[in-house]
Amino acid sequence: MSHSNWGLRGYWRLLKFMRSGAAGFMLAALAVGLVAGVTRNLEAETCTTAGDMDAATHSALLATGQRDFDLVAKGDTASLKQSAIPSLASDFAGIEQAVKDNQAALTGAKATARPPFLLEADGSAPIPRAEFFCGVFGSNGQTSDSAIFTLGNLPPGKYAVVILDASSAKGPYTVSLILQQMGSDWKLGGLYIKAAQGGGHDGNWFLTQARDYKSKGQNFTAWLYYLEARSLASPLPFMSTAATDKLYDESQKAQPPDFPADGKTADLSVGGTTYKLTTLFPQEVGSDLDLIVKYQVADALNTNLAYQNNVAVMKALVTKYPELRNAFAEIEARAVATNGQDYGTLLPMKDIK
Repeated sequence: MSHSNWGLRGYWRLLKFMRSGAAGFMLAALAVGLVAGVTRNLEAETCTTAGDMDAATHSALLATGQRDFDLVAKGDTASLKQSAIPSLASDFAGIEQAVKDNQAALTGAKATARPPFLLEADGSAPIPRAEFFCGVFGSNGQTSDSAIFTLGNLPPGKYAVVILDASSAKGPYTVSLILQQMGSDWKLGGLYIKAAQGGGHDGNWFLTQARDYKSKGQNFTAWLYYLEARSLASPLPFMSTAATDKLYDESQKAQPPDFPADGKTADLSVGGTTYKLTTLFPQEVGSDLDLIVKYQVADALNTNLAYQNNVAVMKALVTKYPELRNAFAEIEARAVATNGQDYGTLLPMKDIK
């Protein structure tokens, strides 16, 4: 299989891998997804791995990554903002919130950087879909030490991804930095902070549980656990690896037909009412794993009606799929109107009757 064909296949897999509600914050201005190592289309999009990087660049990336991690761990968003690219510094609220949300976990934490990736995009205009293949790719796709990233509307330039593994009192975390070279300096272009465990468990635990649900014919819950396993397998939702690719292949055999995916809604009937589900995904909340469900409504301003509908949707879900009661601690249902307004209700499983 050629690099070009595999890249397209990997791209669609990556889109399916990305899900709403992922923990952390990614710079929307970069809209990045990294894919690696070969020239694509007419623009040159290349990835250099740590082993092929010149010593000066390698050292600069690691030093910048460690500096920014230390600022995150200290909660020093003022200094972090000074090290950001102008477009990010002008709209820094998302970064500040991400640092604040994770400060309790990362205060005093020590981090070890993984080998960085260097991404170069040539051209004179933003690239609608920049793809970077990093590392070595075999006839069946990625090898164990390769990675793929895909970025939308990426301006030409030199970028880098530095991922740091941090140990904290609240378990392992990853802090991923998207850097952009400006002059001789590397500036912060994006930040993504993510717990490496969900509900106190790692990705392998969720994979085992997913297989167990699948063996019982409970594909709806199995699919949700596959989603969590795939999310935990990568520090970034736009980063594809051999491990996430393998999980994607395995999970496709369990994808239920009555699950909202790929922009399609799924019907959930309650009495004489049919709700159009738009999104379902697991969400880590402290030591718990919650289930988030979103559905369409004409109007979310009537909060009394929205609350009643939210409760009805939650009851209908656990009635149709009773195994959800043991799989999740709580359910949050959100009624979402076409104008974007929404109203959410969160209930512990024991209160959904």
